[in-house]
Amino acid sequence: MRQWVLRAWRGLCGAEPEPGPRWRVLFFGTDDFAAESLRALDAASEDLIRQFPYGVLNVHPSCLPRWRGPAPVIHTVLHGDTVTGVTIMQIRPKRFDVGPIIKQEKLAVPPHCTAMELEAILSKLGANLLLSVLKNLPESLENKREQPQEGVTFAPKITAAVSCIKWEEQTPEQILRLHRAIGTKFPLQTLWEGSPVRLLDFVEVHNNPDFADHLLNEDGTVPGFVLYHKPSQTLVVRCKEGWVGVKTVIKNKRLTAIDFYNGYLHPWFHRNSKQLLEDCRFQTLKLNTTTKASKRKEMVVNTVTH
Repeated sequence: MRQWVLRAWRGLCGAEPEPGPRWRVLFFGTDDFAAESLRALDAASEDLIRQFPYGVLNVHPSCLPRWRGPAPVIHTVLHGDTVTGVTIMQIRPKRFDVGPIIKQEKLAVPPHCTAMELEAILSKLGANLLLSVLKNLPESLENKREQPQEGVTFAPKITAAVSCIKWEEQTPEQILRLHRAIGTKFPLQTLWEGSPVRLLDFVEVHNNPDFADHLLNEDGTVPGFVLYHKPSQTLVVRCKEGWVGVKTVIKNKRLTAIDFYNGYLHPWFHRNSKQLLEDCRFQTLKLNTTTKASKRKEMVVNTVTH
């Protein structure tokens, strides 16, 4: 967001500066950086925070109190929200994202928008909103309001474990939203013949005329079952309540759908009987994140205490 604030600020610099106090603005950076930084700031005493005459402001990319936490943009896309926004709020000691709202603006989430695309949109909005608050800070603070008690949701930090597709449990829409939410950071993962693979470039199958094919109406197929759809050059995978399309597979190297078919599906169908065809499928990958979580917790404690 910093780049958008600086651009907007330079745009205002053409006018004569008005007399008044100069504000110091602290940027915490990206969501990843902010998550660790805010934990360290949590150790700061209440007296220190109260040293600032106008308090500490935070630009939060959601309409608080919805999606409090370090990953609001990801959770907005992941849960299919149609409306989001930006909140300028005042930070309270020991608890972040719960302070009073100074200014808030809503916007519609573009259809099929990824988290990265939405983040860029909200960065521009947040930069302009922050500048509008800083231009008349005392008056903005006078009009602040407490966050409502209703509608509180939390946006915890996303880990790689979330990227593992659960073919038996997730619908096509849920898988597509998961891809749009975290795919650029954590490509979705699954198992093929016991080995982890990553899936990229998901496409919608339901209500798509390119997939009006009788092969996709096989109700007897098991979740994770893979077919190659030749007309669209797409892998189609059975999941809960439907099918989802995949254009790219990463297994040691990047493979198109036709590459994966020629290298893995076509030989598989030739060497196995029809009774074993249901085994020609992706299976859910389960990651062990306990060790990584413990190391991350230890690192945060050391950061705060040293």
